[in-house]
Amino acid sequence: MHKNNAPLDRIAPGTRLDLPPPGTTRWVVRRKQAVVSAVRQGRITLDEACRTYTLSPEEFNSWQRLIDRHGPRGLRATRLQEYRAVETERKTA
Repeated sequence: MHKNNAPLDRIAPGTRLDLPPPGTTRWVVRRKQAVVSAVRQGRITLDEACRTYTLSPEEFNSWQRLIDRHGPRGLRATRLQEYRAVETERKTA
C-alpha cells in the first residue's frame, strides 16, 4: 500500500505517486523496486533518478542486476551478503 492507501498496482501509470519522495535515505525493497520500475518504464530517466535520489549509476545498476538475478527479494540488505558469497564462489570455481 502507498501512503495514500492506494495499492501500488492501482496507481495510474505515468504518475510519480508510486515513487519515493526526493531525498529518500532509507531504501527499503519497495522503494528501490519503484525507482527501478520507473526507469525501465521510461517514466523517469536514469540521470533523473540518480539526481533525485542521490544515487550513483553503479548503485542503481546493482539494484537492477539484483532484481534480474534474484527478483525483488534480492534487494533486501540481509540477502546481499548471501548473494555476494555465491557470486564469489562462482568466480573462484
